[in-house]
This record gives sequence, C-alpha cells and structure tokens, in this order.
Amino acid sequence: MKKLKDLLEHLDYQCLQGTTDKEITSVVFDSRKAEPGSLFLCIKGAVSDGHTYAKEVAEKGASVLVVQDAVEVPEDVTVIQVENSRYAMACISAAWFDHPAKKLKTIGITGTKGKTTTTYLVKSILENAGHKTGLIGTIETIIGEEHIPSANTTPESYLVQQYFAKMAEAGCDSVVMEVSSQGLMLHRTAGFTFDIGIFTNLEPDHIGPNEHKDFEDYLRCKALLFQQCKTGIFNADDQHLEQILEGHTCDVETFGFSEKADLRAENTRLVTGKGTLGIQYDVKGLMDFPVEIDLPGKFSVYNSLTAIAVCRHFNVTEENIQKALKQAKVKGRIEMVKVSDDFTLMIDYAHNAMSLESLLTTLKEYKPNRLVCLFGCGGNRSKLRRYEMGEVSGKLADLTIITSDNPRNEEPQEIINDIKVGIGKTDGKYVEIIDRKEAIAYAIHHGQPGDIVVLAGKGHEDYQEIKGKKYPMDERILIQEILEEDQK
Repeated sequence: MKKLKDLLEHLDYQCLQGTTDKEITSVVFDSRKAEPGSLFLCIKGAVSDGHTYAKEVAEKGASVLVVQDAVEVPEDVTVIQVENSRYAMACISAAWFDHPAKKLKTIGITGTKGKTTTTYLVKSILENAGHKTGLIGTIETIIGEEHIPSANTTPESYLVQQYFAKMAEAGCDSVVMEVSSQGLMLHRTAGFTFDIGIFTNLEPDHIGPNEHKDFEDYLRCKALLFQQCKTGIFNADDQHLEQILEGHTCDVETFGFSEKADLRAENTRLVTGKGTLGIQYDVKGLMDFPVEIDLPGKFSVYNSLTAIAVCRHFNVTEENIQKALKQAKVKGRIEMVKVSDDFTLMIDYAHNAMSLESLLTTLKEYKPNRLVCLFGCGGNRSKLRRYEMGEVSGKLADLTIITSDNPRNEEPQEIINDIKVGIGKTDGKYVEIIDRKEAIAYAIHHGQPGDIVVLAGKGHEDYQEIKGKKYPMDERILIQEILEEDQK
C-alpha cells in the first residue's frame, strides 16, 4: 500500500475530482488487472486507448484514474490529469517500487547497432570483476539466475521499475540495459537518472508509420538519453555525434578510432585460429593495454571499446577486462559454434540487408577460402527485404544457401522465390533447401578448409513460426543433432 500523494510527488498534475488523500493497493495499466483500490493509468497505445476503459475499471473498484483527456466516472473516483500519461506511469512506477534505481548503478545503451552485444560485454566484464549485474535487453532480462524472454527491447516503464526492484532485492549493485529510440520516445526510461548513458552509432532505421516519422525524429529520440544521465560516453567516429550532443546535460567522454577520442583503439590486427576468428588491438588514451577478443571485425572493436569505457568507471582492473573480453560470448551475435578445425561456422541475427551486408563485408576481410551464407526471410513481411538480402548475399557470398526462416502464414517456397529475384541481379551461386536443418547439414557437410559459414537471420531465436504457431527450433541444437547423426 502506498499513499497517492507520495506516488504523485515528482509529477505536475491537476486533481479534476476526488481527493489525493487515498491509499493505493496496486498500480495497473491493463484494464483486466484493475481491482478495488488500484490506480489505473489511461495509456494511449498504438492499438487501444486506456481512456475508453475508464468506466469499466471504475466499476471494478479502481479508486484513482490518471488521465490525459477528461473521462466520466463516479464522483468517488479520483481523477488526476497529467500532460502525458506515459511519463506519469514512469514516475508513479518508480515511486511505487521505492525508487530502486537509486540502489543500483544504471547504465543505458542507445544506438542503431551494437546495443545487444555491448550490454552482454559490460555484464561479462563487471561480473568478472565481482559486481552482480542485471541486464535488460532485446533478447531477455537477466536477474541473477532468472532469464525472462523479452517482448520489447526496452520494456514498459512499470516493468523496468519492477525489474530494477527485483535486481536490488537479488543483491545486484548494477544494471546494464538497452534503451531503444521507441523506449525514449514513449518515456519507458523516465522517472530516474542513468549513471552512464552510451551512444554507439546512428544509421537510418525504425522509420515508418508505427515508429519514427523521419530520421530527424529518430535522432531526436536517441539524443533524449543524454538529458537523463550523469555521464555520457559517445562514439567519436559517428557522423551524427554533434546532433546527438545537442541539448545534452551530462559529462562527455568519447571512444573510437579517432585521434580525438578519449579512449582509442590503435594497431588493429585480425586473428584467425582453428575454427575461430578474432581481433587484437591496443587501448590508448584514458587506459593503456592490449586486448584480444574472439569476435571478428571492426564493429567488435567498437562494442568491446564501449564496454571498456563503461567498466573504467567501476575501476575494473586491466587484467579483469582482458580476461572477461577473451571469454565473452553473446547468443546469436556472431556466435561461433565449433564444428571443425578446418572451417569456421557462426550464428548471427543479421535479418535485413544492412546488417547482412555489414556482417559479410567484415568476414571477407578475413580472406576466407569461401564465404558461405545460409538464410531465409520472414513471412508476412516486406518483399523488398527479400530482394535486398538476396542481392547482398549474391554479391558478397561465394555460395548462398537459401532456406526457411519464420514463414508465418506464407508458403516457404514463395519466400525463397522472392529471395532468388534478388540473387538473380548478381552472378552469385546458390542452392535452395527448404528445411532449415537439412540446409545446415548441407553447409556443414560441404564445408571446405578455410571457409567461413554464416547461419544468418535466427540468431538468439529458438523457435520457428509456421501458420500462427511457434515450434521449438534452436540452431545450436540442430547443429548438435547433425554432428551426432554423422557419428552413427
């Protein structure tokens, strides 16, 4: 139970009717969860508007409604009007859970690419140095041993605060989270100040009817994080840096390859091992030591450098950073799976043309004997994506294995035919094998010394969606099964 006055403490509001002298039993934003004594937040969503449920929740006994627009409910129901009910939800939720962010060092990471990998690298380094660190991101939320699958990159503010509270209770001293532009736009991370905010990079993405109206809006939303953190750590090499810095209220630090960066990567060297690819470089500037990581490419330098920049603020030793980075693995992000000493096989989430091009270009730098790319495309999604991915793979890979992804309600063969339209614009070789396990088996059985084989598109996903139903399908398990069947 909490007093309504305490929950509204950090908000500008107007009490339209009723009294603020009430005890609240629960805070809800889903009308189905309304109960006697609850505070109901009327949220305007993309699909439904909480204001339309005002009467219904009042009948269920909700004693307080927080609204943007006027509603008609019985006089004994308190109606609190605010400018933005999503922002109000964040502040009220923080108060409801006793401001748990104050008990944790909070790290927020925003940018187009690299958020997921960087959060896991930060967690890996901090935990290696003895910190208990929670994580909230695209794949999952991690609280101690508990792993909760994610619906959004950045959950609703009530969930963020609930997770923070659980983390503090579980003995975490820090939390690292991905902060999406949508999350910032919808005030999901309002109600507290991040200790550290990070900007990885910016490229046109998430622009469309249900997301951002244009690139300027996308950029503006990303920049909001730096009006809500104490220290901002920025990619010095990104062309949009100055725009991201506009209006910032935080201390500024930079990282990158640029001589102007406070923390720099110098003397970068590609490393090839037995069935593995990696990179070595020297950290210079604010710290000075060599690093080796078993993750390929320039973007891995950025991701690891970002993690180092964060962990410097926790006084983590160079030795601990080196050790943690050498062991770090991120599920479904350039995740190498050992199948042979002769060639390298990896799983990656690249599921659009931009990410696939970036990945394949990076891997070509390792001068493989052949670059083999296996992928499919999701059903009930843009045909353009299929053409583009087909064209990228046809252009950059020596062999493309076209297979099934999540066909949803479409016929897998029709999706494959669309991908072939894109490949047809190139002179790339391809084979088509609808069944994904058979396709992976083909890739493994036809692997040649020095090849790099990429299984793209599924990444961390452990299911396949067919005709409205999700079936278990984890590529790591498929690989294991194939290798076991080969030994029979």
